[in-house]
Amino acid sequence: MTDARRTELADFLRTRRERLTPDDVGLPSGGRRRTPGLRREEVALLAGVGVTWYTWLEQGRDINASVQVLEAIARTLRMDGQERWHLFQLAGVTVVAPSAPCPGVSPADQAVLDQLDPFPAAVLSRRYEILAYNRAYNGLAGDLDAVAPGERNQLWLFFTHPYWLDLCIGNRAEAAAHLVGTMRAGMAEHLDDPLWTGLVRRLREASAEFDGLWRRHDVVDHPMPAKDFRSPAGDLHLQLVRFTAGQLPGGARMMVYTPRDDVTRVRLEQLVRAEPAQRLHAV
Repeated sequence: MTDARRTELADFLRTRRERLTPDDVGLPSGGRRRTPGLRREEVALLAGVGVTWYTWLEQGRDINASVQVLEAIARTLRMDGQERWHLFQLAGVTVVAPSAPCPGVSPADQAVLDQLDPFPAAVLSRRYEILAYNRAYNGLAGDLDAVAPGERNQLWLFFTHPYWLDLCIGNRAEAAAHLVGTMRAGMAEHLDDPLWTGLVRRLREASAEFDGLWRRHDVVDHPMPAKDFRSPAGDLHLQLVRFTAGQLPGGARMMVYTPRDDVTRVRLEQLVRAEPAQRLHAV
């Protein structure tokens, strides 16, 4: 990367950071600030990267950024599709379909999710990024608010997060194979896209379970509607309903879990009551 490109990248990140406030990203303001916008350490925290590394990036130093890290920074700084594409171009990373919008949901979409409580509901991208969720889903997922935005990916959490490794009741092997099979089927259109290939490479390095399933080359195009999960409120027996709509970004879909029995319905209500009323849901 040339000096001019590094300088342009640094200035672009700084201006995107300075336009946001702590309230925009669900952080306490911490009193008066000498400079506008978020602090560098706040961006680093939300994106799940080191403070020193992010500072160097904003200073235009000669360092490399992976696709996953750039994606996390783009989400943290609330970049739209054009800004995200510009970020990747400045960083010297080629991505497919530059016109594709950066995943995100509207306030109206979030309002729909919130109204669905106590039924767990979330919006997922085609790469299984969890773009938004309601209180019930947050309780079921083991507190996504505590997970860095760049790590809020259903595949990544399912195969690497301690809570999610023990989330399924009885049918984890079947659920794991189904997830990997649908990911492989969806990736057929994105074999040259580093956002997809990078996620798969990262998963194969982090999880022997995922790597073994990926090597099988199985593809799946049918749903797995029945879901059984452990939760703080007790075991949940759920039915998955999936919605797609033109308003959702980039082929995203809304996933809604409804109870298969009355006991589960009561436990879902308990799960929601245990969750704080106000949260920052969207990624």
